[in-house]
Amino acid sequence: MTASFSNLSLAEPLARAVAEMGYESMTPIQAQAIPVVLTGKDVMGAAQTGTGKTAAFSLPLLQRLLKHENASTSPARHPVRALVLLPTRELADQVAQQVKLYAKYTQLRSAVVFGGMDMKPQTIELKAGVEVLVATPGRLLDHIEAKNCVLNQVEYVVLDEADRMLDIGFLPDLQRILSYLPKTRTTLLFSATFSPEIKRLAGSYLQDPITIEVARPNETASTVSQHFYGVPDEEKRHALHTLLKQNGIKQAFVFVNSKLGCARLARSLEREGSGHGAAR
Repeated sequence: MTASFSNLSLAEPLARAVAEMGYESMTPIQAQAIPVVLTGKDVMGAAQTGTGKTAAFSLPLLQRLLKHENASTSPARHPVRALVLLPTRELADQVAQQVKLYAKYTQLRSAVVFGGMDMKPQTIELKAGVEVLVATPGRLLDHIEAKNCVLNQVEYVVLDEADRMLDIGFLPDLQRILSYLPKTRTTLLFSATFSPEIKRLAGSYLQDPITIEVARPNETASTVSQHFYGVPDEEKRHALHTLLKQNGIKQAFVFVNSKLGCARLARSLEREGSGHGAAR
């Protein structure tokens, strides 16, 4: 039987927002994670992008933070209580938009900070006070060093897409950020895979976490079809041309192991009429 959001006993402001967004049945990660997060336990969740992770951690966090809700205009009354870290500005922006929608009928404030844009608007928002801060690691460290935000009252930290953050090389930044947080807190880690590196990260920063898996460990997304073709090196370019042509593929990402190889492949695709807009 599919679990329903109506059975969660969410506070009225959150339940109203969820109903407006058309949420009815919970996804597997939501059904398993929300009750656990509501208890305040650490979570190590295996879930891929697109499985409903944002609601799985945001709704219970907001529910638990409602005790801090207030209408004061003083920034001191709105310290960062929950920190959500993501690997890219696009993901951070998406999660921040969802959090704002969930919290729209509460007095909890949220903000997002990421690189690639002026820090001044972000600084103004941070200094006004926010309870939920969504951020990419590098830009958050910029704000910490500029004393634009203080993290000594954080009760929850979410490491979302943790495997991607490690792949990008954010481990030193994560370690620095986590060193600024209170030792007593709830930590939620979500990753598409439970690699040895992810397990070490969890072992260092999570306390007796509840493990939640909605797919087999290290399994690729069910929406992705995988095919393997064994061809000699000298035939790879021809094989790619053939696959693109036979399948009528107009757009594709092709990963190459060197800059020179990428340039040669792009020129070859352009000559064949398949490489318009090829990136080098």
